[in-house]
Formats: sequence, C-alpha cells, structure tokens
Amino acid sequence: MNKQLSLMVAALAVSGLALTACSKGTSASDNVIHIASASPLSGGTANAGKDNESGARLAVEEINAKGGVDVGGKKYLIDLISEDDAADAKQGTIVAQKITDNKTIIAVVGHYNSGVSMAANPIYAKANVVQITPSATNPDVTIKSPKTANGVTSVYRMVAHDGMQGPALAVYANKKGLKKLAIVDDATTYGKGMADQVEKKARELGIEIVSRESATDKTTDFKAVLTKAKASGADGLMWGGLDDTAATFAKQARELGITATFLMPDAVCTDNYISLAGDAAKGTICSVTGIPLSEMKEGMAFKERFEKRFNGQKVQGFSPFAYDAVLTLVEAIKKAGTTTDAAKVAQAMVGIQAQGLSGAISFQPNGERADTVITILEEKGKAFVPVDKIK
Repeated sequence: MNKQLSLMVAALAVSGLALTACSKGTSASDNVIHIASASPLSGGTANAGKDNESGARLAVEEINAKGGVDVGGKKYLIDLISEDDAADAKQGTIVAQKITDNKTIIAVVGHYNSGVSMAANPIYAKANVVQITPSATNPDVTIKSPKTANGVTSVYRMVAHDGMQGPALAVYANKKGLKKLAIVDDATTYGKGMADQVEKKARELGIEIVSRESATDKTTDFKAVLTKAKASGADGLMWGGLDDTAATFAKQARELGITATFLMPDAVCTDNYISLAGDAAKGTICSVTGIPLSEMKEGMAFKERFEKRFNGQKVQGFSPFAYDAVLTLVEAIKKAGTTTDAAKVAQAMVGIQAQGLSGAISFQPNGERADTVITILEEKGKAFVPVDKIK
C-alpha cells in the first residue's frame, strides 16, 4: 500500500468513527460539519434520487479522504445526513422540518423534484438554512422562493431551468422539421411546467399542437392518450415527466405503431430510461440543463470513481451537480468561517465562486446559476450523445 493510499484509508477510518458516533445519537464531534442530502430514496424515482445522494456522498468522502475542510486554521470532516422525501411534497415538508430541527445541520443539497423543493423551501428559509438543488428545474423554484429570515437568497440551482429547457427542446424539434406535436405530461410541477414551456415555444415557431393531455406520475397505462395522439397524425410526441414513466410511455407508443419522434426533458436523459424502454428508446431526443457528463473535463474520471464506489449504480444525470453542490457549500463554509452557523453560510453564498466537475460555478442574485446552456441529446447505440447546444 503506497503512502497516498494509506493516508486516504486513515482519513476515511477517522471519518467513519466520528460520523458513526454522531449517527448513534451521541454528542456531535466538534470537528464535524453537518450537511443534509434530501431526495427520493423510495418509490418510482428512487433511482434518480439515489443518484443525487450518491453524487453528494462521493464528494463528502473524497473531501474527508484528503483530510477534510480547513476552516479558520482547523480541519473538519463532513457528515452527510441523508433523508428520503419519496418525491412527495408533503413528505418533503416533513423532511425539511426534521432537518431544520437538527441545529447542527448548516445547509442542504436537494431536493430532486421541483414540487418537493418548492414545498420545503419556506421551512429552510425561515430557519436561515440555504438549499442548493442539483436538479429541480421548474422556474418557480427560484422565482417564488422566499428570502431567508435574514433577508438573503434561500435556494440556489446548479443547472438551467425549464424556462430555458422547454423552448430549447421546441427549437430543436423545429430544426428537425417536426410539424405536428402531441404533448402528454404527468401533472406534476416539473412535468406540466416543462410541457407548458415546450408548447408555448412550439406554437411561436409554427409547430401545430395536435394533442395536449395529462396523465399522472404513477400512470402505467397510456394507451388512451397515445391512441388519441396517433389519430392526430403527430410526427413528434413529447412526454413531460420522469424516466420510469417515460419508459412505459415510449414502449406503449411503439406497441401501438406510433413512429413519431420522442421529445423528453432532462429527467429522462438517463441510462435507466434506456434500460427500461429497451428498443423503444431508439432515437429519443432529450434536453439536459447543462453540459453532459461526457463533455465535463473530469467527467469520465468521475464516472469511473462513482461506479466503482457505488457498485452496480450508474451515473444517471444529476449526480455530478450534486457533487458540485457539496464543493460549492464547502467554499461557502470556508468563506463564512463557521461550521455551525447556518445563517452565516447562507450569507456567504452571496457572490460565491467555486470550481467543480461542471466548470466554474457562480450564481445570479436570484439563485440561478450563471452561464448555463441547454444540451440536446439523442439516443444512439444504447447511449445518449450530444447533438446540439442551445442558449
């Protein structure tokens, strides 16, 4: 065992002992920083939620393995406290209250879903706890977020929002020459919001909306809405929702003989969708709210480390941004000069600058990330590959 590896193992061992003590309910060590991860770890979107949680956890483990975080000349390890919001807004508020009741937690990475994030955010804001979402893309996540009790931005977004993503997907559909678009959404804040944005821009571009229907995020039989879409003569079929339901939607569309091009949002740009949809995924067009993993400078190295650490788990889409959210919070903690005062960390997020897998990280005053871009991907050979970028 070489010296570097020995140091890494030792650091992880120390981290494990300290964090085990905390998890058993004993008094928290004075050299541990506590942050939370909130995402769906159960239910139909557990695969995506675990992707977020694992991205954040990998960042924490790698920081701890290097000796931790230097704050005011003292080294601290990080404890990631993981909570399951089950992709449910009501459960999200329970999780947020649990997190803010724990006065040792100074920031949150999450939530995955837009509706859950919006429901939880007022609770974090009231407690002066800053929230960084790696994946919640509805514009209202930031537009409608309250300020903290101390009057600063309470939620930050690591990726572009649907007000950019939806129009970009419609623009690409127009480039592809699609003339008639049928749209179906899952009636969630994210799915319907995304579909609304696509519809609005498509109409502006002269694409005919021949069908607009809603299902739910738990629908398993899409045949009725798909039969209507088929009868409409649509050459483009847009699903506003997540990857598990998208796969069922795509398979049933192909079973009905629908040959229209699939247009999907970022939550569907996953290996999980390709695996679940099988041959039906072929040629699917989707948009991602940032640069894809394949174009990140250290993206492939991250993928290798991630999939080695979490055996059997593939990078799905947002884990690099959850990883970067942790790196950003670390910079805010160092800037604030505190490991226990959540309000000071929230204040330190104002004007923060960091460097991560996804490049230089900074934010506009409203919490939106600066210099975002929408990447259009197409499924080719059982993988999503970049085909265009739209700003």
